[in-house]
Amino acid sequence: MTTRKDINLEEAAKLIDALERDLAQVRSGHADVQRLRDEVETLRNVLNSPVKRHHWVGDSLQDIRGLLDETVDEAIYEGTTISRYAAEIGRILGL
Repeated sequence: MTTRKDINLEEAAKLIDALERDLAQVRSGHADVQRLRDEVETLRNVLNSPVKRHHWVGDSLQDIRGLLDETVDEAIYEGTTISRYAAEIGRILGL
């Protein structure tokens, strides 16, 4: 279980920046990619909110990690390294 102090918001923001850059290179049209883009956008909004809710960040990171784990088709994620992101999210969450 993740506690508030386990989430480093600065690291989460850096990870989301990198993931957004990689997702921008991926062709649209796949539902899994759109779900991932939507979740990344949601997390970006949470991180940019004036009120920092660590548990929302943790929940969103868990959702993104789950989407990455579910999607193993490398053709969908051209230019991304799924395992790198999943591992980084796990590290941020203290898993």
